[in-house]
Amino acid sequence: MKYGRVEGIDKPVSRLVQGTLMVSTDDVEASIDFLDGIRALGCNSFDTAPVYGNGKAERALGAWMDRRGNRSDVFILSKGGHPNADRHRRVTDFDVASDLFDSLARLKTDYIDLYLLHRDDPDVPVGPLVEALNEHMIEGRIRAFGGSNWTVNRIREANVYAKNHALKPFVASSPNFSLAVRVNEVWEGCLSISGPRGAEERAWYRKSQMPVFSWSSLAQGFFSGLLTRENITELANQMTQGCARVYGHEENFARLERATELAGERGKAVAQIALAYLFNQPLNVFTVSGCRSVEESRMNREAMEIRLTQEELDWLDLRRESR
Repeated sequence: MKYGRVEGIDKPVSRLVQGTLMVSTDDVEASIDFLDGIRALGCNSFDTAPVYGNGKAERALGAWMDRRGNRSDVFILSKGGHPNADRHRRVTDFDVASDLFDSLARLKTDYIDLYLLHRDDPDVPVGPLVEALNEHMIEGRIRAFGGSNWTVNRIREANVYAKNHALKPFVASSPNFSLAVRVNEVWEGCLSISGPRGAEERAWYRKSQMPVFSWSSLAQGFFSGLLTRENITELANQMTQGCARVYGHEENFARLERATELAGERGKAVAQIALAYLFNQPLNVFTVSGCRSVEESRMNREAMEIRLTQEELDWLDLRRESR
């Protein structure tokens, strides 16, 4: 396992981050067994949020940490400010506090390592948000904070405010980033730094080296090795929600075919090549993947060791026609 560091966090953070949509209090014992297996591989990083299973994912994660007594060794990334059934716009200091306190209760802990604002609302001034997050840090409820689906411009704006007011800044970001490029929005307000349109933002992350916690790193199963142009309609209902609609277009099938070809040459799985594409970028990347088995996570760990040349990276991403 490879590890990185996040400013303000006093423990190493595995660069493979396990999503928690697949764990639930509907089956606590199975969830605990699964999390044990993931932790045994060296993964100590877990991504969660109140909206995952309507709180059941956080509760299952909390039950596991409580039973194993491993809270100090585990890195928890949780989020707040997501739209709900009552109000669509919830990026306010009030909503963040409400979500944070509820998450702490579900997780059975008194702090969250990295707390991200799950969405942004450009109509809300960044100042009060930065001040509120700093207050939660001072009170010990969070160790560090950042934004999920925040543009680089808004992150910069927040950090300029923090600097001018002697406050702690955003230290991490969680956009979508994968070899595949979205043709449709996954969910409203979700941002991506993939493909040609994300080049400018990737350049900023490359220069700043702010940790990027990339969600949907494998494009919701597009690089599972199951999809082709021919069967995407047939398999659409079996894939992760939105996979065919969001990623099923010609350019991505070209990327998939190239990843499949390179996987065959290297004796690797298609998903491993797609994940290696991210790990070989000049960004400070932590990949969030929703592995549903320990074996999937083991294969992702192996992908961290794959070295790709710049020519191969450009070829996979359709920036050159031959290797």
